[in-house]
Amino acid sequence: MRPGDLLHLERCLELAERGARTAAPNPMVGCVIVLDGEVIAEGWHERPGSPHAERMALDAAVDATGATVYVSLEPCAHHGRTPPCADALVDARVARVVVAAGDPDPRTNGAGIARLQDAGIEAEIATGEIERLARLQNAAFRTLVVLGRPHVTYKAAASLDGRTATAGGESRWISSPESRRLVHEWRARSMAAERQPLRVVFDRRGRLPASSALVQSAREVPVLVVTAPGGGAVLAEHGVEVLETASPAEALAELGRREVSSLLVEGGAGLAGALLADGLVDRLAVFTAPIVLGGGPGLVDGWAAAHLDQAVRAASVTAREVGPDTLLVAELRET
Repeated sequence: MRPGDLLHLERCLELAERGARTAAPNPMVGCVIVLDGEVIAEGWHERPGSPHAERMALDAAVDATGATVYVSLEPCAHHGRTPPCADALVDARVARVVVAAGDPDPRTNGAGIARLQDAGIEAEIATGEIERLARLQNAAFRTLVVLGRPHVTYKAAASLDGRTATAGGESRWISSPESRRLVHEWRARSMAAERQPLRVVFDRRGRLPASSALVQSAREVPVLVVTAPGGGAVLAEHGVEVLETASPAEALAELGRREVSSLLVEGGAGLAGALLADGLVDRLAVFTAPIVLGGGPGLVDGWAAAHLDQAVRAASVTAREVGPDTLLVAELRET
């Protein structure tokens, strides 16, 4: 890494965020082209089928001969909906390529860097915190590629003493309006379509009533109900897609086959416990409100570590203020 590299890679991550609502199941990618110390072009990937970040930036640059190209993800080396970006960079006669993180897709996974180096282009992948941030930015894409299922975030609001409702069951609203606005943004980013993300309901016992708002709106906004075998015939009559499966793992595998890359879970302690028991929670996001309830349900039910060495340990934890609340985000798995 040279002076200035980190700054340009950070800009790549900023640009990549412009595809946060539309790029899935493709990765978010940003690109910056620098010539003689000056930024001459930028690009980002907007949606599947649209030009990749490198192609957008190269088109904007017109002539990138001898330039240094910064990109948040390793340039692809395979033909998909668009030609390989590694080949486009070679054809543009750039001098150097700096990548924030490698691409786990087996069709690329080092082949992009190798293609550049074979053409005499200096190419390297960053290390340290910028690489970690780039990997986290595309956690959904990476999980889908590596594990074949969506990246799962369990979101909850809790009191300072870890309660998600009062002893009498009252839970609206523990978190602040500011926290709820942020969650709305997360929903839009979670495998978002142009209109609405797919709504998935885990309902093992088939208790979702046909009169519910979810079911009644299923013909306008897609609803998928995951239930035990034989539990969803009535819902199907109302336009609900029913997935009958024996376990959450099977349900996530099916969502993965449909290229659903991220799942925001807001289903409560029982579902959280079932997912944790099977090692299916990748990220835990808890909005902690400045209140103490003293009783009521906790964050997880149905699963417990018998000993400390059986606890689920976070790979990393960050904290920030959201209105009066404190948001704790724990990465339980970093792919």
